[in-house]
Amino acid sequence: MGMSTHVVGFVEPDEDYKAKVAAWKACKKAKITAPPELERLFDGNEPQDAGMEVNIEAATRRYDGGHREREGYDVDVTALPQGVKIVRFYNSW
Repeated sequence: MGMSTHVVGFVEPDEDYKAKVAAWKACKKAKITAPPELERLFDGNEPQDAGMEVNIEAATRRYDGGHREREGYDVDVTALPQGVKIVRFYNSW
């Protein structure tokens, strides 16, 4: 099983986002299915407190230091979508 690294951005939560998170959590607490709009918004996953996850692939490129010990991503911060204040790097197996 191999490991892969991912990079995503987050736009800070505004009042609308916070209200939708509260509605999603209320549905889960009541053990009812969230409305399709909320399921689509959160892609079927639990909402992130950091805000709305956004794809920042256009602002990233693979980094290879010329040998296997140094691989990763470069992020062009000038190319991030407007409102992105958090960039998360995570590994998955």
